[in-house]
Amino acid sequence: MRIVIQRVSKASVSIGGKLKSSIGRGFLILLGVEETDTLDDVDWLVHKVANLRIFDDDEGIMNRSILDVGGEALVVSQFTLFASYKKGNRPSWLRAARHELSIPLYEAFCARLSTTMGRDTKTGEFGAEMQVELFNDGPVTICMDTKNKE
Repeated sequence: MRIVIQRVSKASVSIGGKLKSSIGRGFLILLGVEETDTLDDVDWLVHKVANLRIFDDDEGIMNRSILDVGGEALVVSQFTLFASYKKGNRPSWLRAARHELSIPLYEAFCARLSTTMGRDTKTGEFGAEMQVELFNDGPVTICMDTKNKE
């Protein structure tokens, strides 16, 4: 699994001009699922995301997690995180998982993140054409890949 986390002051997802979800302070998470991903990858990522200390403490040092600040999360499926651009100029997404695998893992990630955070995780709509709006706070953007755990 591959994610891009953006620390935001607010973010939203619209579909067809209609607001689907919005959050205040927290994380906008773009999530891509690869064919070889499992629930172990979900668990590892949820733990990392929930405990990632990228919010400022009272001294202005990134030392607080989303749990510490009571932040929210908005998760958007993003198969294009697995774009291969090595050959030619048109990306290929052969490493991105089929819907039969990616939808259950995406849903598991959202559900487990909700449980860990003690609040509902907001989402986009899997497979939909979405418009994502965000106010990146910092800016702070972190990329994680479960294939690079060490």
